[in-house]
Amino acid sequence: MIKISGFGLLVSLLLICPAGFASDGGASSPLASIGARLGLGKSEPVFLEPDRAFVFSAEVSAAGTISARWDITDGYYLYRDKFSFRLAEAPAGMTLGEAEFPPGEFKEDEFFGRMEVFHGPVQARLPVIRQDTAPAAVILEVGYQGCADQGFCYPPMKRTVRLELPAADAVTATGAAPSAAGDAADAPLQDRIARSLAEGNLWLNLAGFFGFGLLLAFTPCVLPMVPILSSLIIGQRTQVTTRRAFLLSLSYVLAMALTYTLAGVAAGMFGSNLQAAFQNPWILGGISLVFVLLALAMFDVYQLQLPAAWQARLNAFSNRQSAGTYLGAAVMGFLSALVVGPCVAAPLAGILLYIGMSGDALLGGISLFALSLGMGLPLLVIGTSAGKFLPRAGAWMTTVKAVFGVLMLAVAVWFLDRIVPPEFSMVLWAVLLVGTAVYLGAFDRMDAGVQGWRRLWKGMGLVVFIYGVLLIIGAASGGNDPLRPLQAISIAGGKTSAEAALEFVPVKGVEGLRQAMAGASGRPVMLDFYADWCVDCKIMERRTFVDPGVRNALAGVVLLRADVTANDGLDQELLKQLGLFGPPAILFFGADGMELRPFRVIGYTGPEAFTRHIRQALS
Repeated sequence: MIKISGFGLLVSLLLICPAGFASDGGASSPLASIGARLGLGKSEPVFLEPDRAFVFSAEVSAAGTISARWDITDGYYLYRDKFSFRLAEAPAGMTLGEAEFPPGEFKEDEFFGRMEVFHGPVQARLPVIRQDTAPAAVILEVGYQGCADQGFCYPPMKRTVRLELPAADAVTATGAAPSAAGDAADAPLQDRIARSLAEGNLWLNLAGFFGFGLLLAFTPCVLPMVPILSSLIIGQRTQVTTRRAFLLSLSYVLAMALTYTLAGVAAGMFGSNLQAAFQNPWILGGISLVFVLLALAMFDVYQLQLPAAWQARLNAFSNRQSAGTYLGAAVMGFLSALVVGPCVAAPLAGILLYIGMSGDALLGGISLFALSLGMGLPLLVIGTSAGKFLPRAGAWMTTVKAVFGVLMLAVAVWFLDRIVPPEFSMVLWAVLLVGTAVYLGAFDRMDAGVQGWRRLWKGMGLVVFIYGVLLIIGAASGGNDPLRPLQAISIAGGKTSAEAALEFVPVKGVEGLRQAMAGASGRPVMLDFYADWCVDCKIMERRTFVDPGVRNALAGVVLLRADVTANDGLDQELLKQLGLFGPPAILFFGADGMELRPFRVIGYTGPEAFTRHIRQALS
């Protein structure tokens, strides 16, 4: 029979129960305290009760917004994807919108793997969608789960709180974000488009997206398709009939629309911008080379000094493309959709947002197809008219082909502009313009009796030559905008455009953004998403960000820039985290680190409109 003394029994109990949950803000249980004095159980940590580790509170910050806050004790964290919100009791027709969180940080969690988590205080903004304007009482149910850094994970927790919502105005009652800024504080356009897809009439939505596409057809991201398609029509060796021109154009437009649709559905479902993946320097360089070859075919010249067999194959390839086969037109439409216009506009972002949130790829795909057809309508009209208005084969046809050959070279330079320094790009434009001037006869001797078109072409050639020289001067002085080649030259001691440009702090990935936001020191933040291959981004850089009004409006604002040119894993992770599909995009954050989501800017915005937008966002 084994005898156990009273002291031995006490020691055994201490070894079995060395520690427990604290019940008084961190103090251990009496047994654990005695054990600690005896030097026992030191390896077992003491964990706080859940409500002390994660202090939850909620309040109504406006008639249409609830703010939920957690004060997280040092050494503990909450999971981003474990939050849940619902109205347990609320008037009929009242619902919650999507919760808005500041960026978290990623952690290799021993329980769930790589997860986004929050340390320290974190606040969520919950938009309330209301059907009426009367005051209302609601019961908010919140779910969350967290762990301690030392390895203990709490079970999922749920808390409820009763809140009194004040009377709302008409705008807040419909679900828009409340703000004194008025109409500009409504949900961003892409969010309203996504909501319209979910709630609106299908045929009205499709008609609206067709109209959006028609407007997008005249943006810098789509306009380069015009010379591509036109050159396919013009480059035919035989006379083009209206019917054949229409069918060629239709092949191009349908292939382009189908590609946009499939790429867009993939982006919405998987959060990966397929078009961005095609902005690789090798791909863009190869596409530029193809257009150079096609341009040389327009001039009926191949002086590549390659072996005869290679020249024959290149000539046959170019002839097939320029001859306007339906397959060739479809291939060019496919390439154009993937390579020409990767910039994201608000209508496109709205459709992708709807696909990503709802998983309804069918409705999203149909909407994207309607958008793409709207973009293709002007191309269809231009391509079809070429078959009607082209001159008969002869000397005129040679001149027209030469003009489109120059346009094809311009498209090649436009592609290279995404992957070469801006100064070198300006030199390429200058070389193209000077060569065009020579072709137009700017330096040819002209007899006194020559009149008519010859003199007009010579005059145009001189103008083109002068502009080419200005481009060379601008490139030598550090200019980066072909439309304003001399902007970098200091005049009367004023600042150059380089000095006037906004200075952004670069951020990379979610962790880089989190660190930059932590260093903002309570100041508002503007985050710009940029890429070298994004045409609208460059236009914003050259036109909007150098405007004095924009600079004044951003005084005191921390300027961050996420350059997603590489489109690597960190870039895609950051875009996905913030619900974006690609540049251009500009986000604003308040002094509390929360994004001002109603003031997101997707796509190009001019200086005056952007200045007003900044002042409204920061008010």
